[in-house]
Amino acid sequence: MWAELVEAGLEPKEARFYLSALNMDSATIAQLAEASRISRTNAYDIAKRLAQRGLISLIEGGSHRDDPNASGRPRTIVRAEDPQRLLDEWSQRRRVLESVVPQLRAFHAKAGTAPRVRYLEGASGIRTALFETLDWPSPLRGVLSMRDLLSVPGVEAMEEYIAGRRERQLWLHVLRSPEKDLPGGWPSSVEDYRRTRYVPAEYVFTMSTIIGDVSAAMISSRRENFALVVESLEYVEMQRNLHEVLWAVAAHDTAPSGRTA
Repeated sequence: MWAELVEAGLEPKEARFYLSALNMDSATIAQLAEASRISRTNAYDIAKRLAQRGLISLIEGGSHRDDPNASGRPRTIVRAEDPQRLLDEWSQRRRVLESVVPQLRAFHAKAGTAPRVRYLEGASGIRTALFETLDWPSPLRGVLSMRDLLSVPGVEAMEEYIAGRRERQLWLHVLRSPEKDLPGGWPSSVEDYRRTRYVPAEYVFTMSTIIGDVSAAMISSRRENFALVVESLEYVEMQRNLHEVLWAVAAHDTAPSGRTA
C-alpha cells in the first residue's frame, strides 16, 4: 500500500505518515513520527503539508502529559481524513490541466518557426490520426465523408471513436455531404456529443477533416489511404473559418435530398 501511495503522488515519508494516521484513530505528531519511523522535525513539516492537502486534520487540544518534553504546550491531535480526498485532488488537478494544456500547446506551436506536418500511411496511420483527436479540446469541428470512414478505419473503429468522445464529453460539430452519407447514421445527438449539418448536394467531400485548436487531421478515402496531421495556428485558423462559413449555410440534420441521417 505504501508503494501505491508513492506512485499516486505522495513522497515516501508522507505515505508512511499518512498510513500511520489511517491506522490510528487519533494520535499526536510525535506518536505518528515514531510509528512511521521518521524524525519529529520532519513529522511536523509533513503534517502541515498533508493538512494543506486535506488528507489529515490537525486539532489543537490540551497539554500533552505523556510527552516529557512538551512542557505544558498545547498538543496537536492528528486525524486522517477520508482517502477519497486523493481522488478528489486528482480530479481537480485534471480539470486544471484540461484548461491549461490547450493554452500551453498554443504557446508551443507559436514557438516554432514552421508548421509541423506528419504523414501517416495506411489504415493504421488513419486510425492513429483519428484517435489522436480525442486528446484535443472540445469542441472539435469536422468535415466527414461517412461512407469512406466506415470503410477505413472501419465500423468498429468509428464506434470506438464515438464512445471515446462520449467518455470525454468531447463535442463534434460535423458537416456532411449527402452523396457520402448513409441513411440513419450519426445524426445530432446530445448523448453522443454531436451536432450535424448538411452542405448543399453539389458539394461532395471525398476526404474527412477534424479541426482542433492548433492541429488539424485530414483523412483520405481507401483509394489514397493516408492521413495528415498539421500543427499550425494559421492553417488551423483558416480551416476553422472555412468550417464556420459552411456551418452557417448548412441544413440542420436534414440532407438537401430530404433524407434524414
